[in-house]
Amino acid sequence: MTTATRLPPVLLGAVVLHTAVFPQLRIFGVAADVLLLLAIAAGLTSGADRGAALGFGAGLLADSFLQTPFGLSALAYSLVAYAVGAFGSTILHTGRWIPMLTAFVASAGGVVLFAVLGLVLGQEHLVSLRLAAVAAMVGVLNALLSPLALRITRWALVTHPVSGPVLR
Repeated sequence: MTTATRLPPVLLGAVVLHTAVFPQLRIFGVAADVLLLLAIAAGLTSGADRGAALGFGAGLLADSFLQTPFGLSALAYSLVAYAVGAFGSTILHTGRWIPMLTAFVASAGGVVLFAVLGLVLGQEHLVSLRLAAVAAMVGVLNALLSPLALRITRWALVTHPVSGPVLR
């Protein structure tokens, strides 16, 4: 199977989780941002360029369900995924907690970036006194979900060598 056949079901599953499942599982009124997490995981597993591309696509899917300017999530997700991919290559992946910490920081930063970009585009309601608490809670939830997201994203995006007999 190639990335072209593995990625669509992953994106479809992420959209269903993002729009139908996790909004029902809110903690302190905040739900995990599964599509942002998928973009972050893509940056960690596949690098800056592929992460940004998947982040842009995941953001467009998220924008389809929001009443903010179309492309706002796509811009924020792609910037976050690119940054994670660029800095992820310099981070030593020695501990299991480092990718989780990266997911926490990147998720919280992505929420704040989305709000600030929205403010620039005239969406004043996105910036409030509750923004820091929401960003922190999304960060915690996404960090807890990150091991699973990393496994799924690695399966969907990383090209695997073809198994079978070696012809010389």
